Amino acid sequence: MRTPFVAGNWKMNTDRQSGLALARAIADAAPDGIDVGIAPPVIYLPLIQEAIGETLLLGAQNAFCEPHGAFTGEISVGMLRDVGCDFVLVGHSERRQIIAEPTDLLARKASAVYNAGLILLHCVGETLAEREADKTFSVIEQQLAELSPKMEDPARLVIAYEPVWAIGTGRNATDAQAQEVHAYIRSELSEEWNPDFAAAVRIIYGGSVKPENARGILSQPDVDGALVGGASLKAETFLSIVKSALPGQP
Repeated sequence: MRTPFVAGNWKMNTDRQSGLALARAIADAAPDGIDVGIAPPVIYLPLIQEAIGETLLLGAQNAFCEPHGAFTGEISVGMLRDVGCDFVLVGHSERRQIIAEPTDLLARKASAVYNAGLILLHCVGETLAEREADKTFSVIEQQLAELSPKMEDPARLVIAYEPVWAIGTGRNATDAQAQEVHAYIRSELSEEWNPDFAAAVRIIYGGSVKPENARGILSQPDVDGALVGGASLKAETFLSIVKSALPGQP
């Protein structure tokens, strides 16, 4: 049985005081039986790690693929591990679309995160134009190819399906649309790795997730949690989504 995973991506939000308050509020009320993670801005990682201890999983929103060197402004995976990070996001649509990170760089980043022993949270998803052109599956197939078949530990790989057309737009995939793409991702993993690996990997949904739609999406058989953006910036709202992912919820 796959343990649900819900992560909050704070993006470029919060400051020292508000970030600490938010992290503590989530840590104080996070339920058992589910993995709960937060990914604050990198500058606050050590501060928030000290505040939450081992109650929550601590994540970074980005990392560079090289271990050290003359790479001004970049942060290595080793540095993130050194300050207590448990997982790292790679391939978020805002990195793909706004920062224009190419697929070969994302593949190197993904390998660096996984090989460092951290949880790789790899994001995939199509734009509205790609969905309307019936290219959803082909786009996701290409993005899954950024992962190496040498990633043999399903506990250290989480795939987030984030339809780009549903991020920050107020739109979201229907329950059936989310399940269809998640099932496709699992079938691709089964073919490229093996059925046991595919059955164990957690695939989570992101894209305007909020308390009102979380339960329906999270109840789908191949949806194992959520990557939450704006709704993760309020503890009560985020925790409502977290509780929706608990097994056996009505």
